[in-house]
Amino acid sequence: MGQIITTEWQTKAQNKRASLRASIPEEWRLDQEILDRASKQRDLTGQYIQQYLEPEEIAIIGHDSTTIVENIRNKKWTSLQVAKAFCKTAAISQQLNNCLHEIFISQALQRAEELDAYLETHGTTVGPLHGLPISLKDQFYVKGIPTSMGYIGWLDTYEGDSNPKLVHKVESQIVGELLSLGAVLYCKFGETVNNIIGQTLNPVNQNLSCGGSSGGEGALQALRGSSVGLGTDIGGSVRIPAAFCGTFSLKPTHDRLSYRNVANVIPGETTYPSSVGVMGTSIDALRLVLSSILSTEPWLRDPVVVPIPWREKIAEETLARSDGSTPLKLGIFWTDDWVTPHPPVQRALRLIVKAVKGAGHKVVEWTPPSQKTAKRVHVSFLKADSGYDINKQLALSGEPLIPQLRDSFTLHKPMSLLEYQALTTEGRDYEAAYSDYWNSTSVDDAYSEAINLMDYSAVVIPVTKADKEIDQADKTYEPLNDLDAQNWEAYEPEIYHGAPVGLQIVARKYEEEKVWAIGKIVSQCLEGATA
Repeated sequence: MGQIITTEWQTKAQNKRASLRASIPEEWRLDQEILDRASKQRDLTGQYIQQYLEPEEIAIIGHDSTTIVENIRNKKWTSLQVAKAFCKTAAISQQLNNCLHEIFISQALQRAEELDAYLETHGTTVGPLHGLPISLKDQFYVKGIPTSMGYIGWLDTYEGDSNPKLVHKVESQIVGELLSLGAVLYCKFGETVNNIIGQTLNPVNQNLSCGGSSGGEGALQALRGSSVGLGTDIGGSVRIPAAFCGTFSLKPTHDRLSYRNVANVIPGETTYPSSVGVMGTSIDALRLVLSSILSTEPWLRDPVVVPIPWREKIAEETLARSDGSTPLKLGIFWTDDWVTPHPPVQRALRLIVKAVKGAGHKVVEWTPPSQKTAKRVHVSFLKADSGYDINKQLALSGEPLIPQLRDSFTLHKPMSLLEYQALTTEGRDYEAAYSDYWNSTSVDDAYSEAINLMDYSAVVIPVTKADKEIDQADKTYEPLNDLDAQNWEAYEPEIYHGAPVGLQIVARKYEEEKVWAIGKIVSQCLEGATA
């Protein structure tokens, strides 16, 4: 018989998984038989996960963020009741779906008790997020809680550094802001695939991916283990999981929220940097959290943040157009002529056009400069160091690149400065051309990486679900290229059946209030709409 040899990095990963399971109270743990059954279940959401919850817990997690804070403020629920409900649901979600890196229940419950005591003593809340459980991507530092970002070499360290003054002692600025507003922090979600937790599937349809890289949050929210959370987005990372999992998200222009003391991949790449974004089970959760954070004036503590408070007037003026008396003019981007959307996405676009036209709004065809250019430029920046930073972190433990990244990030010669500068110029020119096109259309309001290149504001809303009876592939379709052919061949109606379909709405830089309001209007137009 052959002998199975476990390497040091594999042992560390196993120990971390065991530690994560041990952090779940014994009465909330599911036995292996239950987990085996769950692995064969197509849809883990709704009634499936609810069988492990109490009626009171189901009632709490079924509400959106705005109702939760209102009910705590009105003393219908205590912060402790709410925290327990979400902690338990997150713990069950983790066991069924493998979506978390950290779950810190005792710290969350202690925090909730303190908030309840404050409300009882002072008769008022700490802030607008008082008692609201908020989940975080495992890039945000919370004091006393590990941050690995999926790297085994970061376990029990500060980004590979064992300095005791740093390990578990650093706090991201935005974390401090959330705490000052009354939030309860209770878990951190992970990348969709890494060598620590393995893979996270889409809990609505386990045949499919939950999207990335903030995929753990999309999965957790689909399971109602979170009503709102913070992720990051450099190529669609808060938008794609929301679209895949049937939730909402908002990607701001990158320096609208603070990235200070937030862990990152390729931190020296600042030409097209990552944004902190908000993901939620409701459109109103996005406004609640974003406006609350901005009320702390984060630019006073982080000089990179632009000094723009939440502009409620813009949001309200845009919402006032919902009755069609002053119609919105929306551009519809049917295809980038490089990778054709699958039938459920095409139907979702048609559904939106029908709904917004029916509400009195205008729709125009959106044909911007080729987004193939934008994608090439943006991806080139992400790979400019030729995998140096990622491989540096992997070398700390000796873990390998996951298979999905081997082609892209196997270490090789980095881009030269002259190439980098030429690419910067090309990106600048593309941004200008895109802006010129936008100006020529007079549109109020095109796939994801192009939006990062322009650093535009974007919101994602759920539209419909794939239906195997309706969303049949066109057998006469001739692919545009090899990539399009690969994409088209991947579509199988039976496999995709039931998967959420979400679409993004895009506005210019620093138009978060406007794009949020348009997202709300379009969502309202879709209520009761049929294909």
